[in-house]
Amino acid sequence: MAPHYKKSGKRWVPCIRKRLTQSALPPSNGFLVIEANGGLNQQRISICDAVAVASLLNATLVSPAFHLNSVWRDSSKFGDIFDEDHFIETLRKHVRVVKELPENVSAQFDHNISSILNMRTKAFSSQSYYLEKVLPKLLELGAVRIAPFSNRLANSVPSNINALRCLANYEALRFSEPIRILADNMVDRMIKKSALTGGKYMSVHLRFEEDMVAFSCCIYDGDWKENIAMENARERGWRGKFRRPGRVINPEANRRNGRCPLAPIEAIYCWRIQLDTPNSIYGVVHWCKKHFAGICIADYSR
Repeated sequence: MAPHYKKSGKRWVPCIRKRLTQSALPPSNGFLVIEANGGLNQQRISICDAVAVASLLNATLVSPAFHLNSVWRDSSKFGDIFDEDHFIETLRKHVRVVKELPENVSAQFDHNISSILNMRTKAFSSQSYYLEKVLPKLLELGAVRIAPFSNRLANSVPSNINALRCLANYEALRFSEPIRILADNMVDRMIKKSALTGGKYMSVHLRFEEDMVAFSCCIYDGDWKENIAMENARERGWRGKFRRPGRVINPEANRRNGRCPLAPIEAIYCWRIQLDTPNSIYGVVHWCKKHFAGICIADYSR
């Protein structure tokens, strides 16, 4: 609402409605089943892309499934994280969305999602790819699956399709009510516990997680336990990518070139140097809590 860079005399306004046309939806060509992989942000992008692809194919989108990540091990369903009814209602004039496959369609595939043809779409596939390769299979089989679905649609698509991405992202996707209530409570507690700084605080997701640290190929503790753990994490997540012939892992060069994530203690030191006034700092810790030794961070979970 208050952008840093604004053209003189121009107002920033939402572009969603201007580029979206509303007309009666034609009969559906079939059902699109996708699996959103990665972390929450990647999953959100995948969902927005799925809405756009469903529109391109004139397909009925089945509420996206979430890939059971080897790091998070979170079995949450779409409705556990997002307000599913709001999502369907917001999109209903533009894209059909159903919570699950109809019984008769599911029966065609022995009630097993894995039996639906997986198109194995390449990353950043174009509009023409979906119309020329995916649509014929959708018309033939009545349902197609794309898993994984992260970054499976090109950025360069018609403006009305991008507008659907925006509609999904900014209006259709909102967190489920339990999550919204929890978030409100957490913010209230952080403000109250920051009374000494006038209610000012900084909330930080340090992004110091096993998969990301493994992918960086950086060294922290440097002992054999860490090396084995990181090798195992890389193999679980990327299946031989880091063992390919000619692949050289150079942790020292990565650190010199600024490619190593800051450990929590390093990040805290940097913030303390940069902040003009004292602030309460609330950190989100997902993995490797030993790296928080010696850091005093307020607990907002109680």
